[in-house]
Amino acid sequence: MRPLPRYALFQLPGFAAAALLLFVLWELAGLPGWAVAAALAAWVAKDAALYPLLRRAYEPGSHGAAALVGRRGVARRRLAPRGVVAIGAEVWRAEAADAAAIEPGAAVVVVGARGLTLFVVAVPANGDVRGG
Repeated sequence: MRPLPRYALFQLPGFAAAALLLFVLWELAGLPGWAVAAALAAWVAKDAALYPLLRRAYEPGSHGAAALVGRRGVARRRLAPRGVVAIGAEVWRAEAADAAAIEPGAAVVVVGARGLTLFVVAVPANGDVRGG
């Protein structure tokens, strides 16, 4: 699905909640009809103004751990086979993709992901990466 329709669908529950609240205020508190219409228009304008800032989050493609495949990082804890790696400023659970243990401080590259677990291999001294 394209980003704009996807974004619009995700905004519908909030719009419905705002419309319901405004309807209740109109019925029970006597809020003028023009104020209800203006508030709903402001709600839609808010969503339209935020769309350019949030568009990338609604684009199809890999998100989360899968988006890190190919990125390099550093082992924080020993991976034998499971441990922790830092990719940029984030710390992730990781598993060594091959049988060899990876020591803390070793450079790694992400070769796969499942859920929130990254599969990594150590980067050899020459910089060549196996599997990715």
